[in-house]
Amino acid sequence: MKRFALTLVAATLAGTAFAEYPEKPVTIVVPFAAGGPTDKVARDLAEALRKPMGGQPIVIENVGGAGGTLGATKVAKAAPDGYTLLLHHIGMATSPALYRTMQYKPLEDFEYLGLINEVPMTLIGKTALPAANYAELSKWLEANKGKINLANAGLGSASHLCGLLFQQSLKIDMTTVPYKGTAPAMTDLLGGQVDIMCDQTTNTTSQIEGGKVKAFAVTTTKRLTTPALAKLPTLDESGMKGFNVSIWHGLYAPKGTPKPVLDKVNAALKAALKDAEFDKREEALGAVIVTDARVNPAEHKKFVEAEINKWGPVIKAAGQYAD
Repeated sequence: MKRFALTLVAATLAGTAFAEYPEKPVTIVVPFAAGGPTDKVARDLAEALRKPMGGQPIVIENVGGAGGTLGATKVAKAAPDGYTLLLHHIGMATSPALYRTMQYKPLEDFEYLGLINEVPMTLIGKTALPAANYAELSKWLEANKGKINLANAGLGSASHLCGLLFQQSLKIDMTTVPYKGTAPAMTDLLGGQVDIMCDQTTNTTSQIEGGKVKAFAVTTTKRLTTPALAKLPTLDESGMKGFNVSIWHGLYAPKGTPKPVLDKVNAALKAALKDAEFDKREEALGAVIVTDARVNPAEHKKFVEAEINKWGPVIKAAGQYAD
């Protein structure tokens, strides 16, 4: 009887602790350097999460390196108490193929909290290209096999992944030129040192608006509504049926985090995604806030599993690994 009473008291105290979560600042680990697109999303989300998380500060910790795997590893090994979370992008799904040895398993070592947004990508080229639209670009690519330079922001980056799928869909091998980040890749594209690049709208929209690059298509299955991009066709409608690449962001907790805590974070996330200021900031980035079932943990995990199955064969076929 005494043991039962102690167990009941312990359970009551634990339930009370969960009910009061969060009692201190919550840290969101961003597995990339400060100032990049994922960091920007995280900092905007942190502001929107503050109120639904009881007013507690949301601290951003940048743990960059190894294509995002260092930061993800840190969270996978963190205390499962809800005070250390991970905000990661498509790398959560592509890292198993890019890195043949990792210290975590994306589908086993995390609790899924919900998808946040999707960032479309654009196919752009240097202004000197003799093509005014995608149809003309397609002909130019066919006529210049073996001579085309395709820039990307580094192995495993969004632009690298999009470029791989683009080449495989066209069945045209290009000379890929990897850079250490989007900024140097864009600099060389603007200078005409490379021909084309596929990159996020967060990085390309201002360049397109300024007429500093030529824009040929978007990588989503539906056209975009952003004024600078609204006239661009999709690659799907341009003949690459089923071509669909977007860079999404999701929120995760260490495996074993108590369900009452997970429920609180998920509820706060859903509230943040409806925050008008957050919506305004995401729209300015060219990002689309997720409003479908993937804001729920189970659907979020199912989506990531599908993405792992999608990108694994693409990366393995290219034989390009990051380790």
